[in-house]
Amino acid sequence: MLQAEFKEDAHYIEQINRLRKERNAVILVHNYQRPEIQDIADFIGDSLGLSRQAANTDADVIVFCGVHFMAETAAILSPDKIVLLPDLQAGCPMADMITPEKLIQTKNKYPDAVTVCYVNTSAEIKAESDVCCTSTNAVEVVNSLNGRQVLFVPDEHLGRYVANKTGADIILWPGFCPTHKRVLAQDILDAKAKHPGAKVVVHPECTHEVIDLADEALSTGGIVKYVSQTDAKEIILGTEMGMVYRLQTDYPNKRVYLATEKLICPNMKLTTLDKVAAVLENMQNRITVPEDIRLRAKGSLERMLEIS
Repeated sequence: MLQAEFKEDAHYIEQINRLRKERNAVILVHNYQRPEIQDIADFIGDSLGLSRQAANTDADVIVFCGVHFMAETAAILSPDKIVLLPDLQAGCPMADMITPEKLIQTKNKYPDAVTVCYVNTSAEIKAESDVCCTSTNAVEVVNSLNGRQVLFVPDEHLGRYVANKTGADIILWPGFCPTHKRVLAQDILDAKAKHPGAKVVVHPECTHEVIDLADEALSTGGIVKYVSQTDAKEIILGTEMGMVYRLQTDYPNKRVYLATEKLICPNMKLTTLDKVAAVLENMQNRITVPEDIRLRAKGSLERMLEIS
C-alpha cells in the first residue's frame, strides 16, 4: 500500500512540475499545509508574506495552497495574475464569523473607532476596514493610532493580546480560530511537565490563559525566526501541527513537540497533490475579487504596510 501511495505521489509531483513550467506558475504553500504539499512549494510561509512574494514574481499563475481568504489576498495584490485555489471548500471558520453587514452595523455604533481587521478576513471585510494587520504587526498597527478607540475584528484572542500589549481601548469582535482555541492551559502544563527544559511558543490566536503560560506568543513567521535563533534545543509548539514539519525540516537539530494533538486545521489539510495537479491541468477554481472591493481592500493593506 505504501509503495503504491509513493508511486501515486511521484506521478502527481511529476505532473505538477511539468505544468508549473508550462503555465509559468508559482506555488505558494502556507506553513500549516501537509508535508508533501510543503515539499512542492516555490515559497512557504504565512499568508500575507506569500502574497507579497508572489506579486514580485513574473509568474502568470499563482496556486495558493492555503484557504480562501489567502487566495483572495493574492488576487488583491496581483490583479494581473490568475490565482487558483486547489480546493474551494478550504475556508476559514474565523473569517466566516464576520460579515460586511454586521461590521457596518457595528461601525455605526462606534463612529469614532478605527476599524482594524486581521488579515484572516475576506476581501469584503478588508474593504470595510480602515487598516489591516497581521499577527506579527498588530501591536505596531494599534500603537500607531495614537490612543484612538479601536474596533478589532474578527479575532477576540488576538485583539485581547494586542490590548494587553498596548493598553489601547479595543472593542473586541466575538470571533476565534477553532484550531487554536482547542489548546488548553492544561495541555501546556502537561507538555512542560513532560519536557521541562523546553521553551513554549504559541500563536497569539490562542486564549490568554495559554499565552500567559508561554515563553513567547508569535506569528508563524515569528515562530520560524525564534526557533532559528534560540539556544533552546526543545520547543513546545502551540499552533497548527503543520508547523512541526516545517520547523523539523529547517532545523533538524531542534526537537519540536506539539502541545496537543488537537492542533489540526481540517481546512488546511484539504489541499492534496492530486488537487494541485488538477487545478494546474484544468486552470479551475480561479479566485477573483470585484475591482471596487479589491481597490478598497488594497487600501487597508497598503496603510498597514506604510505603518510597518
